[in-house]
Amino acid sequence: MTILIQPVVLSGGSGTRLWPYSREAFPKQFLSFVGDRTLLQDTVGRIVALENAAGGEDFSIAPPLVICNELHRFLVAEQLRQIGYENASILLEPVGRNTAPAVTLAALEATQDPSSDPVLVIMPSDHHVEDVAGFRQRLAKAVGVAAQGGLVTFGIVPDRPETGYGYIRKGPVIAEDAFVVSAFIEKPDIQTALQYSNSGEYLWNSGLFVMRASVWLASIDRYRPDIAHCCREAFALAKREADFVRVDRAIFQTCPSDSIDYAVMERLTADSIAGQAVVIPLAVGWSDLGSWSAVSDLNAPDDHGNVTHGDVFAKDTHNSLLYSQGRFLAVLGVEDLVVVETTDAVLVAHKDKTQDIKAVTEHLKHAARQEHIFHTKVHRPWGNYESIDHGTRYQVKRLNLKPGATLSLQLHHHRAEHWIVVKGTARVTRGEETFLITENESTYIPVGVRHRLENPGSIPLEIIEVQSGGYLGEDDIVRFEDKYYRLESA
Repeated sequence: MTILIQPVVLSGGSGTRLWPYSREAFPKQFLSFVGDRTLLQDTVGRIVALENAAGGEDFSIAPPLVICNELHRFLVAEQLRQIGYENASILLEPVGRNTAPAVTLAALEATQDPSSDPVLVIMPSDHHVEDVAGFRQRLAKAVGVAAQGGLVTFGIVPDRPETGYGYIRKGPVIAEDAFVVSAFIEKPDIQTALQYSNSGEYLWNSGLFVMRASVWLASIDRYRPDIAHCCREAFALAKREADFVRVDRAIFQTCPSDSIDYAVMERLTADSIAGQAVVIPLAVGWSDLGSWSAVSDLNAPDDHGNVTHGDVFAKDTHNSLLYSQGRFLAVLGVEDLVVVETTDAVLVAHKDKTQDIKAVTEHLKHAARQEHIFHTKVHRPWGNYESIDHGTRYQVKRLNLKPGATLSLQLHHHRAEHWIVVKGTARVTRGEETFLITENESTYIPVGVRHRLENPGSIPLEIIEVQSGGYLGEDDIVRFEDKYYRLESA
């Protein structure tokens, strides 16, 4: 019998530990750190060739189901489209409630057809795996165990004592390289971690899970009926808009927050009559990219131990990570540093202090600043805009619209806008009139006038926008029509 596999990608993280490259509005899963593909694209790509690694198993793989917050929905859709997935499902969480509610929503979506009970392969979107072929071989084994009713997790074989991860203790063998979970263990101190890594009996908790949708739903009903009830109620009132499934906000906000581990796996381990939690060891060059030091470890250093990216010059510098997003970065006479440059922020930290970056983002939050949320370039479903300059009562942006893209029909109460076409042709709606402007032409949108900007051409449209007024915040917008279903969010 063919086993249907449903990839489930959890994309709810904010990636603040890799600030300033990663921001809340554009976190690390949408960035590339090794190769050309982003972490999200790599995650989806790990499972597409599973048939070839299955050793004769008959597998069928459904299009991916990605769970993300509303802020990232268009990034997810665009990055999936870039790797050939026009038919993926994107499930939107109105608020973050950890992984147990997220997987419950995924299981409900995957069993919309009552005759379907796929094996869910649950993967965080922001991990790196070096040996993809080895991962696929282990995943094929996990799918086979899950198809028989097991709840399977992968345990990473430790290569060092690590205090930043939880651990899993292996129990009796149930099949080749598959073990009953004896216990889930919290993050240890360094001495305990050393004992764990030397014993061979303990594995890092990876956050990767494989199980049938029906098995998960039965388990969450048994151990956390409060979570199960909220998710079922919120899902029953879900709205479907293009690729997006939007669950009911009011109900889902009442859902308790809990992880897969705490909600089900640990309780299942202690409940000998309910079933089996199974762990399969994984030694495939796995990393959760939890710090800049971890990013450094993924890349081959030069003769001085430095890892560089972008336009970098280093002299008398050793064992450092030097990351330039755009500007020329010169580093002289230092060692063991992380230096990361972006257009609006620079991070300089000792390698031993990269876990403390959260203090920077907390400072930015308390100061009501934006550098922890947005880059100067902000992505939108129609393209992107980039802040060029700003001051008292004015702001200058560069807008890039994809061919065929359309901004919403909107107005602003507090600002006027002046548009200058740099490249392409724009169709402008201003009040009751609609007209075209081309390169080196401009138009003016007064305060309070309905307007819309469109790219009717086959090449990208580049616009310089000059805003002026007493308030220039992004929330000064009233939408009347929007092809991207943003009326509710506005």
